[in-house]
Amino acid sequence: MTASSWIIFVPLLLFLLALLFIARSDSSQSGTDFVKSYFLGDRALQGFVLAMTLVATYGSVSSFVSGPGLAWRYGLGWVVFAAPQIITGFLVLGVLGKKMSLVSRRIGAITVIDVIVARFKSSVLGAFLSVALLFFFVAMMVGQFIGGAQLISQAAGIHYVGGLVLFGSVVVLYTTFGGFKAVAITDTVCALLMLTGMGVLAADIIGEAGALTLLMQKIAADAGAQQAQAFVDPTSCGALPWTLLFSSWILVGFATVALPQSAVRCMAYKSTQDLHLAMIVSTIVCGALMIGMTLLGFLARAAVPESGIFGGNTDAMIPYLIAHHMNPWVAGITLVAPVAATMSTVSSLLIAASSAIIKDLILRRYPMLPDRAAHVARYAKVCTFLIGVLSLLLAINPFEIIVWINMFAFGGLEIAFLCPLVGGLFWSKATSKGAWASVLLGLAVYGWACLAKPDLGGWHAVTPALAVSIVSFILVSLTEKKEINQDFFPR
Repeated sequence: MTASSWIIFVPLLLFLLALLFIARSDSSQSGTDFVKSYFLGDRALQGFVLAMTLVATYGSVSSFVSGPGLAWRYGLGWVVFAAPQIITGFLVLGVLGKKMSLVSRRIGAITVIDVIVARFKSSVLGAFLSVALLFFFVAMMVGQFIGGAQLISQAAGIHYVGGLVLFGSVVVLYTTFGGFKAVAITDTVCALLMLTGMGVLAADIIGEAGALTLLMQKIAADAGAQQAQAFVDPTSCGALPWTLLFSSWILVGFATVALPQSAVRCMAYKSTQDLHLAMIVSTIVCGALMIGMTLLGFLARAAVPESGIFGGNTDAMIPYLIAHHMNPWVAGITLVAPVAATMSTVSSLLIAASSAIIKDLILRRYPMLPDRAAHVARYAKVCTFLIGVLSLLLAINPFEIIVWINMFAFGGLEIAFLCPLVGGLFWSKATSKGAWASVLLGLAVYGWACLAKPDLGGWHAVTPALAVSIVSFILVSLTEKKEINQDFFPR
C-alpha cells in the first residue's frame, strides 16, 4: 500500500471499528424475549430509525457502485430506470405498515414467515418459503460481499481477498453479536454516511468542471454526436427499451412491497406516529440517494471519460473516481459511504436469513426450545455467523456487474412473497392452495426465463413470472371456499 492508500484506508478502518463498538451484544435477553429482541428489536423502533434502516436495507452496493456505473455507460436513461425506487419506502410502510403491525402483535409473529403460516395454516408452505428466502438472500449477500471487497481493494489499494476478509468479518461479527437492534442503529449511521458521501462526491465531480453547465458541455464535447444523443434519450437510443423500463417499475418499484427484509420492519415500529414519520423521511432520503447517486454516475463522465481507465468493468468506475480524483483524506471519508451502503444491506439480510432458520424452521419444529434460553441465544448467533461465513466463501471468486445478481434475487423474492404475504394480508378469500400455486408456478416461470433466456421483447423475467403468479393465485383461490381467518379479517 502506498502512503495515499493508507490515508484512504484510515477513515474506513475507524468506521469499521465504530460498527463493532455499536454492536456489542445485550446479554440480558433470554428465552422468547431473546427471540423478539434479537430478530425484531422488541418492536420499539422510533420513526427516524425505522426510516433509515429501511433506506439502508434497500440501498446497497448496486445503488452506490453498479447503478452509477451503468448510468456512466447508458446516460440519463438509467436515471429514468432508477426512478421507481423513490416510492419504495412510502409503498412498503404505507401498504403493509399498519396491517403487518396489528396482525403480528395479535398473533405474536416475529417474522414474515410467521404471518404467512398463521394466515394459511400451513407450516409446510412456511418451510418452503423459508428455504426460498435463504437461497435468494445468500445470492444477494454474495453480491454485496463482492461489491464491498472490490470497493475496499480498489480504493485502498489492497488485495481483493484482503478486502473481502476485512469487510466480511466486520459485518458478520456486528450482526451476529448485536442482532436486530444493532442492525437498526448501524443502518441509521450508515444511511447518514451514505448521504454525506453522496454530497462529497457531488461536490468533487461538479467542482472539477467548475459548474454543472460546464460539466454537461464537457460530457457532450467528449462524446460523439450519436453517443451524446444516446446519453439524453430515455431509452439510450434503444439500449434500454420501454419494456425494460416498465419492468423496472415492477422489479424495483411496486413489487418491492413483497420483499421480506423490508416487510419485517413493518412489525418493529413503536407507534403510528413513528410509522407516519418513517413514511415521509424514507421517501425523501431514498429518492435523494437513488436518483442522486445514479445521476452522479452519469456526471462522472466529465472526470472519467474512457472505460479503459478503470479496466472496462463499470462496477470499478466509482472506486476509481474516489481513489484517483480526490484528496486522499476526502477519498477515505467518501469511501465509507458505499461501504456503509453495502454493510447495511448485508446485515439486514443476515439477520433475516438467520430468523428464517432459527424461528421459522428450528423453533417451529421444536416449540419447547425457547424455555432453554441459553440454547436459543447460542443457536441464533451461530446460525447468523455461519450464513455470513458461507456467503463470504462464495464471494471469493468475484463476477462482474453486481446489479444483475441483485435484480435476480429481488425478482425471486417478489414472486415468492407477493401473493402469500400481500395477497394473504388483504384478500380474505385467498387460500393455501392459491398461495402454493402462485409460488410454485411463478418461480417455475421465473427460473425458466432466467435459465433459457427466451426473447421476451425487453421484458425482465420478473414480469411474466409475476403475471403467472398473480393469476394462478386468484384462480386457484376462487375454486375453493374457506372460512375467513378472524385474526386477519376480524368482524
